[in-house]
Amino acid sequence: MQRVRHLFVWLSRLRHCRGFGIQSPTDYWLVRYVINEHWPYYHYLTLGQEDDWFRQKLGRLFFRLANWRQPRLVISDGWHDYLKAGCQRAVVVSLPDWDEQTPDLMVLPMGDGFRDCLTRLYNKVNEQTVLVVEGIKRDVDVWRDVVADERTGVTFDLYYCGIVFFDKKRTKQHYIINF
Repeated sequence: MQRVRHLFVWLSRLRHCRGFGIQSPTDYWLVRYVINEHWPYYHYLTLGQEDDWFRQKLGRLFFRLANWRQPRLVISDGWHDYLKAGCQRAVVVSLPDWDEQTPDLMVLPMGDGFRDCLTRLYNKVNEQTVLVVEGIKRDVDVWRDVVADERTGVTFDLYYCGIVFFDKKRTKQHYIINF
């Protein structure tokens, strides 16, 4: 039944496939070659062998983001193996152990305490910080607040998660992507 729901979501977002309608070359490149990359990467065979297909799909996205961004500090709960495989030199810290340093990449689940973590993060971000919000459809109003916030820049709605950039030199834009 879960696969049928995922198929329905994919079909409903079909017009947002592979960067259609994205005018920014940077954002188009990110969608085509990081978010929706279909070629196998070097660690795919060793990562998440016991995971179900959906966790593998998200984990591989996080792997590609870490591989593309090459972060020094990553804050995440539950995705350490994928993120560490994407960038060997990254220090991956769980959310409770975060000592308020500026993260380069942060994977934050939507849920209890999300707004508090987001407020802490807003005070620490720079232009290079990338935030990935898991489960944006659990609380659509909170996700809309994140997109509308003046501190955020380019945002991507992948249905299962959202990606937020904080580079204020770029024009604020929100994209819906079929992932």
